[in-house]
Amino acid sequence: MIYSTATVLVNPPGEIKLSRAQAWAGLVMKAQDARLFLPEGLCTRCEVTEESETHFVREATIGGQDLREIITLEPKRKVTFFQATGPREGAIVNEIFEDADGTLMLRFYCYLGLRDKEPDGPEEQAEQMQFNSERGYMAALLSTLKRTRELLAEGRLHSPREATAGSF
Repeated sequence: MIYSTATVLVNPPGEIKLSRAQAWAGLVMKAQDARLFLPEGLCTRCEVTEESETHFVREATIGGQDLREIITLEPKRKVTFFQATGPREGAIVNEIFEDADGTLMLRFYCYLGLRDKEPDGPEEQAEQMQFNSERGYMAALLSTLKRTRELLAEGRLHSPREATAGSF
């Protein structure tokens, strides 16, 4: 089992401030189309194939691997990616929250396993190390916020409708 977590400030000193709604819009845009947020060429296909009142389904090719994710949204709070097909199984969560001082934070956490691999075997241990490395999910959170600021500056950050996942 792979468990990883990372938390960052949404608005570190010296950066353009994002509201909760703007940070949320960035997370939803990333869920809808990872190509806007991942390094160029890493995600070569990303499309929403199904929508409902409670979730949407995304099919993507990331790092040369095809995957299908069921994505649930808890408006302005949490995006959860359930790995339906692909090399991993489990859930990846991106959560916006305020700490005890009211500071806006973004947290990533995941509980994953690798399909058809030995539990806690060398492949899962290597993946765990990658997630926890400087290039892991801490870097992904920071790059998501950076890209959200860029989209805001370009006038391309759009506010998703909050009622349901099926209403974007």
